[in-house]
Amino acid sequence: MSHQRSTAGAHRKAPSAPKGRVSLVAVTTGVVSTAGATGAVAANITADSATTTHNQVQLVAETATATPTTSNESPQVLNIAEFKPAANVQDQIAKAVEYDNERAAADEAARAPLVVRPAEGTLSSGFGSRWGVLHAGVDIAGPMGSAIVAAEDGVVIDAGPASGFGNWVRIKHEDGTITVYGHMETVETTVGAQVHAGQRIAGIGSRGFSTGPHLHFEVHPNGGGAIDPIPWLAERGINL
Repeated sequence: MSHQRSTAGAHRKAPSAPKGRVSLVAVTTGVVSTAGATGAVAANITADSATTTHNQVQLVAETATATPTTSNESPQVLNIAEFKPAANVQDQIAKAVEYDNERAAADEAARAPLVVRPAEGTLSSGFGSRWGVLHAGVDIAGPMGSAIVAAEDGVVIDAGPASGFGNWVRIKHEDGTITVYGHMETVETTVGAQVHAGQRIAGIGSRGFSTGPHLHFEVHPNGGGAIDPIPWLAERGINL
């Protein structure tokens, strides 16, 4: 009987666990001795210090590489041309101003109309027979002294007193047409003057055979006989 119990007890005896498994269980369940924890912390600090030291060494090495070496070469001297003020500055400015004025005048001339109404006012008499004689132009009534202007670019060929007109101005244009302006109070141009369309040449008056202040205006194509100014002006976009 005693022998059998001994045998049964031998069968129930659990085999001893490997030491590695016991250590793993202890770590897993958090059973760590104070000495073990202190050792783990010390190990971590040692590892961090080693990493920091390595990084510092690497930084010093990179800094040493980036630091330029001192050169024994002498500094290079650059030759700079001597400053000299521009010559004739005032002349250049004057020429620039003159050119600018000429260009402005050319632009203004390009925008100017080719033909204009010779005076502002009311059409008081037309072209044709009047009192048994030819009225060779049109009359435009207006205030005394108001502007009479050149109907088109041209050259003044007469300016001053004239029979029947009191005063007159005659302008010859590029195509040979002559325009006539009569009865003015003042004559404000001279023979030989180059005038432009819209340029004032006289002031409305009532000189000569006249019944009141007005402009008498005539058109003579190619310097020949007078024609009705109304259609001539209308063809050029001007309505009286």
